[in-house]
Amino acid sequence: MEVNPLSIILVKSDSKGDRLLFRYPFTIKSNESNQKKKRHPYSLVTQEDILQSPLPQTSNIHQGIPDCQLSGFTDEVLSTLFAVKPELCNQKFELKVNDVRFVAHPTYMQSILINIVFALHAQASYSIVKCYYELSKRLGHALVYEESRVGYLSDEMKLMAKIHDEIATTSAENELTFPVQSLSAFDLILEQSSLAQCLKSIYHDLCTTGLLNTTINQWVTLSFCLPHKAHQAHKKGIIVEPEKIDRCLQSLKPYHGMLLLVDLTELLDCVPPSGARMLLQLINAYNPLKTLQNMANEADLAINHVYELVGHLVYWAKATIIYPLCETNVYVIAPDAALHTQSPLVEKFSIKFPGMSLFEVISDFSLPTSIGHLTTPLQHPTRQGTLAQMVLWMLQHHLLMQLHTYVQFMPTDEGSNGFYDYSEHNNEIDDADGDNVTGQLDSESSVSQDDDLHAGSLLSMSSQPIPMVPNTSRRSITDEHFSEMADSTISDNIVVKRSSSVKSHYSSGSLSTENGNSLQDSLASIEDEEKIKELLMAFQEPERSAIRDLPAASSPEDLNLMVRLYQAGYFKGEHHLEEIMYFENLRRSQLLQLLDKFRDVLIIYETEDPAIATLYTQT
Repeated sequence: MEVNPLSIILVKSDSKGDRLLFRYPFTIKSNESNQKKKRHPYSLVTQEDILQSPLPQTSNIHQGIPDCQLSGFTDEVLSTLFAVKPELCNQKFELKVNDVRFVAHPTYMQSILINIVFALHAQASYSIVKCYYELSKRLGHALVYEESRVGYLSDEMKLMAKIHDEIATTSAENELTFPVQSLSAFDLILEQSSLAQCLKSIYHDLCTTGLLNTTINQWVTLSFCLPHKAHQAHKKGIIVEPEKIDRCLQSLKPYHGMLLLVDLTELLDCVPPSGARMLLQLINAYNPLKTLQNMANEADLAINHVYELVGHLVYWAKATIIYPLCETNVYVIAPDAALHTQSPLVEKFSIKFPGMSLFEVISDFSLPTSIGHLTTPLQHPTRQGTLAQMVLWMLQHHLLMQLHTYVQFMPTDEGSNGFYDYSEHNNEIDDADGDNVTGQLDSESSVSQDDDLHAGSLLSMSSQPIPMVPNTSRRSITDEHFSEMADSTISDNIVVKRSSSVKSHYSSGSLSTENGNSLQDSLASIEDEEKIKELLMAFQEPERSAIRDLPAASSPEDLNLMVRLYQAGYFKGEHHLEEIMYFENLRRSQLLQLLDKFRDVLIIYETEDPAIATLYTQT
């Protein structure tokens, strides 16, 4: 893979000359050809200027980089290439030779130049190269610090140089007796040098997890994450660029939530000691049913600090961004979910949830389905808690994706023109009065720290009880909304009829004094008419005529809310219902009733939240 490094190289340059002190992984194949040409242990090998000598040419990456290791470059060539002049120090160094790209940050101190170079595939993306450059820079700074503190780097360089000299002398004297392969200076350096062992550990961590937590000289701790590699532990084959993570974090809102992807014991290794206390505060308040704002309040942290901590965990592939779990959340199987009979997730799921089948559970989400439609008030609380745990597990393994409802303002002179008709469903569900789903945002209810996913129906803490729905009934794109609108259908019709009758009564010019209230009602209706005319001025003329014909437009309260959301830009298909609810302090039932009343000029559709989807999609 182009993410993994081919080699890590340490080069120094001082008054004694240039020298490659260590490289890992190391091979001596590149030196064997020169050694075999010697006819006598003390014979000299004539070499042309190594900068003018042709380097090995390759036709493809497999020939130039066999077994994903650096090959074809002698130590002399590498030391000459990377022992740069002082003018090139303390800045980015990048060199491409055939199939290999070398990236480094040369560091100059006290008449000594050190350069820690990473050899990468030439096809490595810009963001990968940038990450390795940053790592080289931080390694250089750590070594400079240790050098100024205890002279650590000087001691290590002397040790490495001494071993190189001893092996060279021994090899020259005993070449006829001992094979060259048994006299590798790098083997002895790796045994005796703590810096060499540190570089080896860095190489293996980059190739396996992409996460580093290395201590140099038992004093300086270096923490580093290569996100391109780290996120593959949770979703194979996908490259998560740092730019994608940045875009996600820039879109974080207080109503978002966090879902940990690893055990709590694996969190502290990704933060320096200075940030451990704040992270512990956040983890103590962590709950996937809570919003970031709720967790910030419970942890006594500023929301900006929570954003930084969550962003750090997301970057290190320790957590992901979700919308807090509640009954009204709608999920569907992810299009690229790793679901096949040989998938290791099948066995992993059965171990986590004994007696349950992953395919059977996830089949309920073949079509977009809310959690509320999979539970009933008659179910035992433990069953609802288990369902919550299974949904969280599938989210952690990216088997499900959440769909949000977006609203688009599309007025026409002829109404909805074939768009979905809510009235048909209102007739089907009007018997569910009083039992409808009215899911609340997590910010409307608090979850105590003592509650966890094993404490029964935690979902009910962020949503009200749901009606009993047969599992055989599949959910359409708007079923969620109908279930919450049913109990308001009768009352809404009464309001509309009353408003219409008042309007027509006033326009006919007949004023009744029956019960002594007709005059006041007429005056109120005049004020309503003026207010409605004023509100309609927020729209352009074609839009105004389409809205004026709607029965809901005769209600100043409904029209005022419609205009308020329209002017705020919520009806452009860029904001989902949860975002509107949070920033406008609305209940879900209020918002859904409004969408129903103005359904002729508003259309809805369901899709992912772009802020979250950007993390695990290639587009």
